[in-house]
Amino acid sequence: MIMPRGPLPRLRRIALALPKASEKASHGEPTFWVGTRMFASFADAANHHGAGRHAVWCNAAHVTQDLLVRHDPRRYFVPAYVGRSGWIGVYLDGDSDWGVVSDRLAHAHALATQRPP
Repeated sequence: MIMPRGPLPRLRRIALALPKASEKASHGEPTFWVGTRMFASFADAANHHGAGRHAVWCNAAHVTQDLLVRHDPRRYFVPAYVGRSGWIGVYLDGDSDWGVVSDRLAHAHALATQRPP
């Protein structure tokens, strides 16, 4: 069995440790779900989703997106497609703060469980 390289295994462990979280492929990327709602998506550096940098796209409110991108644009960005809905992108480079990544995933998961279908 070939083990995936890069940040995906660690991201997967964090996301799938959240209550009732599951994973499925969507648009060619691993995505993380709670029930019928996606709360995060991996963006591989090797395709147009990651555009040269590994990242995770997380469900967030517009105000959160704005504050994080303004505060630290080297770590956060507005992702394509879902950014207009408030989602936040977090770069997963070698010096990633995995505590921050874990917090973003937990927040995204909580938002997905609170919104009506």
